[in-house]
Amino acid sequence: MAKTLLGRKLRMTHMFDDNGVVIPLTAIEVGPCPVVQVKRPETDGYCAYQIGFGEARERSVTKALLGHFNKAGVSATRYLREVRCANEAELPEVGATLSVEAFEEGEFVDVTGTSKGKGFQGVVRRHHFGGQRATHGQMESRVPGSIGASSYPSRVFKGTRMNGRMGGARVTVLGLKIAKIDPENRLIYVRGCVPGPDGRVVEIRTSNRGKARKAK
Repeated sequence: MAKTLLGRKLRMTHMFDDNGVVIPLTAIEVGPCPVVQVKRPETDGYCAYQIGFGEARERSVTKALLGHFNKAGVSATRYLREVRCANEAELPEVGATLSVEAFEEGEFVDVTGTSKGKGFQGVVRRHHFGGQRATHGQMESRVPGSIGASSYPSRVFKGTRMNGRMGGARVTVLGLKIAKIDPENRLIYVRGCVPGPDGRVVEIRTSNRGKARKAK
C-alpha cells in the first residue's frame, strides 16, 4: 500500500555508519495528518483521500473550510493535500490520523517540495553557460550571445535558454532511503537533501524505486 504524508523540513544533519563513513541526512517533522475527506468511485468517480497538516486558528479559516473540518470531526489545519489511491481497499476512514509510524526504517520514499527561489538570474547561473571572454575589448562577458539568425528563421525558438526567473518550482527527489525514525518527536531522517529551505512543507510518499532495488 502506497503511503503519503505531509511534513516540514527542519534541518540537515549527519550520522556515521559502522565503518565511520559520514552519511548526510535531512530531518523532517512528519504529521500528524488527519483524514479530512474520502472520495469514492460511486460518488466522485475516483479513489482518493484528503489529509491535513499544521494547526490553524479557527479565525484564520473561512467558514466554508471550517464546516468542511467540522463535518470530518477534526481540528482545522493549515495545509490540505489530496492523495490518489488505486482501489477502495487503500482508503482510510474519515477522522483517522496518519502518523510517522506509517513508514519504516530502510524504506525508500519520494519527497516533493518547492525549491528555493533565486529571483531573476542570468544565463551563467541559471543554465551554466560558460560566458564569453573577458578580454580584448569584450565589454560584457556574462551575456548569452546570439539567440537566432536574422534572415532565417527570423525569430527566437521556443524553449531557448535565456535569463529569467530561477527556483521556486515544484521539485521531487526520488528514492531517498529512510535512515532513522524518531516516533516520539515525529521525525524522519532521510539520506540526502530535500528541496526547499528549512521550515517548508514537503510531501513524503512511498517510492517505487525502492521496490526495484530490493528486487535486484
